[in-house]
Amino acid sequence: MGGHLTPAVALIGFMGAGKSTAARAVADALGAEAVDVDREIEGRLGHRIEQIFARDGEGAFRAAEERITLELLAQEASRRGPDGRAARRVLALGGGAIGSAAVREALRGHLVVWLDVDPETAWARCGEGSRPLAADRERFVRLHAEREPLYAAAADVIVGHQASRSMAAVLAAHEGVPDRVTMLWASTASGDHPAYVGPGLLGERPFWPATVAGRRFVVSDYNAARLYGDRLGAVDGRVTVMPGEQSKTVAHAEIVWTELARAGMTRADVVVALGGGVVGDLAGFCAATYQRGVRIVQVPTTLVAQVDSAYGGKTGVDLPEAKNYVGVFHQPRAVIADTDALATLPPAELAAGYAEVVKTALIAGGWLWERVRGGAGWEDPNWPRIVAACAHTKLRIVARDERDAGLRQVLNLGHTVGHAIETVTGYATYRHGEAVALGLMAALRLSGADDLRGEVAELLRARGLPTGRGRFDPDAVVVATARDKKRVGSGPVPFVLLSEPGEPRPGCEVPTRDLIAAVRELAR
Repeated sequence: MGGHLTPAVALIGFMGAGKSTAARAVADALGAEAVDVDREIEGRLGHRIEQIFARDGEGAFRAAEERITLELLAQEASRRGPDGRAARRVLALGGGAIGSAAVREALRGHLVVWLDVDPETAWARCGEGSRPLAADRERFVRLHAEREPLYAAAADVIVGHQASRSMAAVLAAHEGVPDRVTMLWASTASGDHPAYVGPGLLGERPFWPATVAGRRFVVSDYNAARLYGDRLGAVDGRVTVMPGEQSKTVAHAEIVWTELARAGMTRADVVVALGGGVVGDLAGFCAATYQRGVRIVQVPTTLVAQVDSAYGGKTGVDLPEAKNYVGVFHQPRAVIADTDALATLPPAELAAGYAEVVKTALIAGGWLWERVRGGAGWEDPNWPRIVAACAHTKLRIVARDERDAGLRQVLNLGHTVGHAIETVTGYATYRHGEAVALGLMAALRLSGADDLRGEVAELLRARGLPTGRGRFDPDAVVVATARDKKRVGSGPVPFVLLSEPGEPRPGCEVPTRDLIAAVRELAR
C-alpha cells in the first residue's frame, strides 16, 4: 500500500463524514486495530466531548486532542492480525485535529485518507445535535470551508463519504502507488474506480493499478506515443491517430475499431487511452462500443485532460454540425495522470489547459479559487495538488449526477459559447481551451459579473489566452449555440451563469439579444 510501508492509516475529515465507520472497514480489511480518537479522548479525560467543551472550553479540548493524537501517531503501530501477518493500526481522527500544525507534521509518513463529505450531508447528520460545533448552521458551513484546504493538503487518498463501508477496494487500488501521488476514489452510480494524480506515474518504473488485469491495447496520438508509448508495460496492440480535434470523428472511430479487431482484442482486454482530451474522448467512445463495451484506462498527458476530460465517463466524437454530438457515458476503470508529463507540453497547450483550471476554480470557489486567482501555475511546486483539486471538484459533482440530469451541467460553464466557436471555425482555429477562455468571457458577461470578468480576463491573458478579437463570425456562433447538446426539445439553450466563485447556476435562460451582444463583444 503505497511506495513504502506506513505505520498507520489515519482517517481525516469533517464531522459527519463517517470516519469511524470507515476506520472499522479499513481495520477489518487489514486485520488491524481501529481506534476512534474522539472516544480515546473521552476515555482518558472521563467526560464526553460536549462536556469538555462546556466545562473547560474549546482551547482545552484542542490541547488534549493534539496531545493524545500525537501520542497515538507516535506509538509503534504494527500489529499482528488473525493470520499472523503485520497489520497497521487505523486511527479515526477528530474533525478538527488537522488544525494542529504538529498533528499535520506527524501525519507525514502515515497513509492519510480524507473521507470527504459535503456540508449539506454533514449538517443533516450532525446539525443541531450534541456536537458542540454543530449548533449553528452558518458557522458549521464556514468551518467546513476553513478546514477543507487542510484536509486536501494532508491527504494521500481522497474518498467520498459514500464509500465509507467499502474501504477494502480503496486499499487494494492504492497498492504500489508512488510517493507524492494523490489517489482519488471516484464513486458513481455505475461503479467506482481510482484516479491517480501526481509525478512519476509514467517514470522509469511506471505505475499500473494491480486491480486492472488483462491485455493492454493502446490508443494514442503520435506525440504521446513517441514520448510515453513504452511506459505502459507489456502492450498487445497499438492504434495511433494524428493529434488534434480533426481526429475526433466517426471515421477515425471506425479506424480504431478496425485496428483493435485486427489486433485480436477481446472483451477481456483493456483499452488504454494515452494522450490528451481528443484521444481520451475517441478511445473512450470506441471502448464503450467495441464488442458492446470493453474496459478502458485513461492516461491523460495534457493539462486539459488531467484536470477535466479524463474524468466522469463522457466519451464521444464531433460532427461538422456540433461538438461531442455522438457519444456515450462509459466510466474508466482507472485514471493515471502523471503531472510530470506537463513539462513536455508546448506553452500554448499548457495555456489551453489553464482555461479549464480557471473554469473549475470558478465552479469550486473557496480555497481553490483563491489559489488560482493568486497566480498558482505549473511552475508552482505544489501544482500537482492543484491538478488533483480540479479533478476532485469534478468527481464530487459526477458522484451526485453521473448522467448530466442537472448538477453536472455546471461543468459546462463557458462551454456553450466555446463549443459553438469551435464548431463554426471547423475545429481548426482554436484549441479547446482557447475557445473555453472566450466562452468564459461570454458567460461572465451574461452573468452580470463584470468585476469578476475583469479579474478572470487578466488571469487568462497572463497565460496568453484569448479574451477578445475573435476570428469568427459572431452571428454564426450565436446560431451554433442553438445546437448545443444540453438543449431539450424546442426550448431555449440552457446556460450556466455565475455571479461569484463557488455559486454556479445551471439551466439559465438567456435573452437572445444579450447573447448576441456578449458574443459580438468577443469579436471586437
